Amino acid sequence: MTKKSSSTIKRLKRIEGQVRGIMRMLEEDRYCIDILHQMQAIKAALSRAESEILKEHAQSCVAAAIEGGSVEDHQEKISELVDLFDRLKR
Repeated sequence: MTKKSSSTIKRLKRIEGQVRGIMRMLEEDRYCIDILHQMQAIKAALSRAESEILKEHAQSCVAAAIEGGSVEDHQEKISELVDLFDRLKR
């Protein structure tokens, strides 16, 4: 596991705790706006984790395909990224 993966796992564990916190808030019938604020914080944290994983992928898998791969490898990695960005826009 790389250092970057380790930091992403730590981030995801914090998010997991936040989700559990929201469940408790719902069980305790807490104020809806407070719950929604926590949900926004989780969305932001997930977005940061997603960015970390994307950067790691670009720096390792994509870079390796460009450095040592065939033309087909290059095209495959580029297609993967284009498809990912298309899905992210939805």
